[in-house]
Amino acid sequence: MSAEASAGDGVDLSVVVPAYNEEGRLRPTLDAICAHLRAEPGRWGNWELIVVDDGSCDATAKIAQEAAAEEQRIHLVSSDGNRGKGSALRLGVLASYGRRVLITDADLATPIEELDRLDKQLAAEDSAAAIGSRAHPDSRIEVHQRRMREWLGRMGNRLIRAVAVSGIHDTQCGFKLFDGDKARAAFADSRLDGWGIDVEILRFFRRQGWRVTEVPVRWSHQAGSKVRPLDYGKVLLELLRLRARAVRRVDLAVTGLFLLASVLLYKGLWTDLDRGYLADAGQDQNQWEWFFAVTADNVAHLRNPLFTTLQGYPDGVNLMANTVMLGFSVPLTPVTLLLGPTVTWALVLTLGLAATATAWYWLIARRLVKNRWAAAVGGGFAAFAPPMISHGNAHPNFLVLFMIPLIIDRALRLCEGRNVVRDGVLLGLFATYQIFLGEEPLLLASIGMLLFALSYALLRRDVARAALRPLLRGLGVAAVVCLPLIAFPLGWQFFGPQSYKSVLHGDNAGNSPLAFLEFAGRSLLGSDAGADPLAMNRTEQNAFFGWPLVALAAAIVVRLWRHAAVKALAFTGLAAAFLSLGPKFRIPYTDTVLTGPWRALAHQPLFESVIESRVAMICAPVLGVLIALAVDRLLTTRELVHQVVGLAAVAAALLPVLPTPYPVRERSEVPAFITEGMYRAYVSEGESVVTVPLPFPGSAEALHWQSATGLGFSVAGGYFNGPWGPDRIGIYGATPRHTSNLLNDVRNSGRVPVLGPNWQAQARADLAAWKAGVVVLEPQYNDGALYATVEKLLGQPGKRVGGVWVWDVQDPKNSVRTGS
Repeated sequence: MSAEASAGDGVDLSVVVPAYNEEGRLRPTLDAICAHLRAEPGRWGNWELIVVDDGSCDATAKIAQEAAAEEQRIHLVSSDGNRGKGSALRLGVLASYGRRVLITDADLATPIEELDRLDKQLAAEDSAAAIGSRAHPDSRIEVHQRRMREWLGRMGNRLIRAVAVSGIHDTQCGFKLFDGDKARAAFADSRLDGWGIDVEILRFFRRQGWRVTEVPVRWSHQAGSKVRPLDYGKVLLELLRLRARAVRRVDLAVTGLFLLASVLLYKGLWTDLDRGYLADAGQDQNQWEWFFAVTADNVAHLRNPLFTTLQGYPDGVNLMANTVMLGFSVPLTPVTLLLGPTVTWALVLTLGLAATATAWYWLIARRLVKNRWAAAVGGGFAAFAPPMISHGNAHPNFLVLFMIPLIIDRALRLCEGRNVVRDGVLLGLFATYQIFLGEEPLLLASIGMLLFALSYALLRRDVARAALRPLLRGLGVAAVVCLPLIAFPLGWQFFGPQSYKSVLHGDNAGNSPLAFLEFAGRSLLGSDAGADPLAMNRTEQNAFFGWPLVALAAAIVVRLWRHAAVKALAFTGLAAAFLSLGPKFRIPYTDTVLTGPWRALAHQPLFESVIESRVAMICAPVLGVLIALAVDRLLTTRELVHQVVGLAAVAAALLPVLPTPYPVRERSEVPAFITEGMYRAYVSEGESVVTVPLPFPGSAEALHWQSATGLGFSVAGGYFNGPWGPDRIGIYGATPRHTSNLLNDVRNSGRVPVLGPNWQAQARADLAAWKAGVVVLEPQYNDGALYATVEKLLGQPGKRVGGVWVWDVQDPKNSVRTGS
């Protein structure tokens, strides 16, 4: 028989029965099928029955041959080995000629009489496939499987619906009737050999737009099932293969380009993981490596991952109230323990940036444009935009945003109202995970989504009315899922030890209007001299899109103004830009200061801790979508001149803001006093190391000492967010004390002040508060003045040990021994 044959050869129905070691029940099955088809020759017409022996090692093939000798319409197809149900069905279907093709299991768990229902449905509903469904409310299960097997089946079908063929409630029932030619096309395209073949075939029908109808059937569990518990795991693996095969080559190419771009940006860090330090990171790289290290240490020792006393000793640090990114730091614990926190830091930045670009690309391609390369340009800009690159120096929680596009897509699905419960559950889980990646980015994304939704609803009230009810229901489901999962962590964050109310950022946290027109310091045509005066620091260049791109965006909006989505995007971008100016802003080149809309939000819960210039980050995906829409139009236009000029304009606007590789400096070495464990002779349990000056946001090398050497000691002071004062206002670093302030002043000025008994008494009190075991002074800027100051405070000279000066606070000979 030829696999190319079609219904034109005169066969009305082909029945395909895969069989493996079925000698005990094959003959009754064949007799039952033949009897049913012979009973109504006018209905079934010319038929054939194909038995596929899948490499059986019993008498299955012999029994099929004996049946074929008695009934010429029975044919045997043999496999050269046991390859699986998928391979057997492929051989049988491709050997068929029927206008309709029925596949049924050899055990006839669904009686052959149910073919009547499927045939009526296939003809009446103009379907391409009518499949038996045990999950249909009108189906009758006469003999149930064991509870565990039924539970695994239900869970498997839910997973299949989630990842492969949504809307089909039972893909695995072995009783399906297909349009013959369409079935042969689907099986010819198939690759799976195992139990996942049903999913692959139905997915093919879905992609082709061919209708699949589920039909209620009678079904009885038959003893001797070939499905074993391990086969459920094999189906999962086949689903992964199916998903991988569904990925387009262009998608792989785009993702590869994003990853390559990310690697090139961080190449300086990767080429020297031992000593490389991002030059514009300030002390944040030390802080983040410490976050990864302490989380891994807590997980490895089954300690609370939300708290530690390794910094800010003895009060400690509320880790949930800091940006530890538990969503990454916890699962990456093995990497941190085996390869070190610097590798984790580099991985999170590099892979996170590429994943974010891929997620935006996926969303734009799925929702907005047809051309995948147009989506790639828009998604790439959304992730590699200047404000994102700025945060890529030091803030992975604002760089790794791949969950945001997934959350947006799930919210849009809720508006469609197809499966509100499922989409609501997933939205709740997605939001929960994003909270453990970064709460402030989720808040900003929510602001952007709200701005877009309100403006779009005003423009398309019909769409808004239809979407409102399923959206509200879905949000309710999401809240029910999310709130129990985050209740304890957020309770710890806001009410646990070392919690705080808000963070003080000063009066220079808003954007200047000029920041939107200037180029970022790390953009191709940017400079630090042009960007630095307009930003808080080099990690907070939160606009800096450049005037050519702003002009291009305006032109795109004007050209596509008739589209409601474009109007809503324009409003969202302008509103976000305006909010980012802060509570007040100065009109450039004048002394006129105006009140900004952020003033109404500045002191509200949640918003009071936001750096308002970051609201401009909402503009990055807005501009990315506008660019994608424009490029998609240009690539499909038939006017060659318009296409060339338009694409050249896009390139000219994007070229100046292309990011350049992050500069890297060499980090200072950890002194031998720490690396060789000499500190252990000076620090007992319950004591801390006091560095000079104490670690603070401007100098936190002590955190690197800890994370690079296994976190063997605690430090007083630190770089983290913690409470200050009776109102528990959030500040950067530990609560300052007189001695820590004094040491910072000496380091900055290089002058040794006059120090009398009062200062020595204060030093004793502060050392007691820090539970100090040893004071350590490493070589640094103005270290001579620092040494003289500490010597006067402690009343004795330090000892040179392991490359640093040390004062043993607990030495009985020391006149300032803690508590003396």
